[in-house]
Amino acid sequence: MSVLIFLIPITLALSVLGLAIFVWTVRNKQYEDLDGAASRILFEDQD
Repeated sequence: MSVLIFLIPITLALSVLGLAIFVWTVRNKQYEDLDGAASRILFEDQD
């Protein structure tokens, strides 16, 4: 049971960190163009 004293705060801290990173990526518009990168790798640039 004494292990839970360490594991619960670590779990909560990692959860908050993950949520903060997710919110940061959404605010920086990382998920705006999901299909663009997928189609760009299929076609070569025409110089």
